[in-house]
Amino acid sequence: MSFWDLDDGTSAAETGTEYEIPGGGNLDPIPDGSNVLAIIDEAKWDERNEAEYISLRWSVLSPDEYKNRKVFQKLWVTDDDPNAKDADAAKKKRDKAKRMLAAVDSNAGGALTKAGEMPTDEAMQQHLMNKPMIIRAMVWSMPDRENPGEKITGNWIAAVAPASKGVDVKPPKEAPAGGGGRPSNSGSTYDIDDEIPFAPEWRI
Repeated sequence: MSFWDLDDGTSAAETGTEYEIPGGGNLDPIPDGSNVLAIIDEAKWDERNEAEYISLRWSVLSPDEYKNRKVFQKLWVTDDDPNAKDADAAKKKRDKAKRMLAAVDSNAGGALTKAGEMPTDEAMQQHLMNKPMIIRAMVWSMPDRENPGEKITGNWIAAVAPASKGVDVKPPKEAPAGGGGRPSNSGSTYDIDDEIPFAPEWRI
C-alpha cells in the first residue's frame, strides 16, 4: 500500500495541481447573540507591541452545526491595551477583562481565583482547559481590504455562563459593516479583537 493511497480506493497522487478542501472557505459566523457550549482548548500569555494579554481559544461542542468552530478571545488583564482610546478606557477594559477571566475560572472550578496570584500558562492550561461552559457569540464585521465592497465577519465572546444555561442559537441576521467609530454589540471596526466590549453577564 502506498502512502498516497486514499480510503476511497483512489490515490492522492492523481490530484493534480489544484485542490480545494470541500466545505472550505469563509464560514458564516455563529449567529449574533447565540449561546453555544464550548471549551477552552488553548490558554496562554501572549503579547502585542510589548504589552501582555491572555489569549484563549474556544472550541464549540454544541450545536453540531458549529461543532469544532474556533473563537478567539483576548483578555487585557495586566497591561494596557495599546488600542484603548485613553488611560481611563484602558483601566476600565482591564477590570472588565479580569471579571471575564474570573467568571471563566468560576465555571471551571475556581482554582485560579482561589490561588490569588497572576496565573501562569501552566495554571491556565491545567484549570481552564476542557471545562464545558456556555459562551455568547456576537458577530463582528469589517470591510475586506483585498476585495473592495465586500466584508468579512467572525465571532467574539460577549459573555460566559454555566453549561446548565443551555444552548440557544439565534436566527442568522446581517451584521452591520464597520469602518470607523467604536463598535457596538453587533458589529466592529478594523481592530476587531482589541476594542470590542464585554457584555455584563460575567458572573454565574
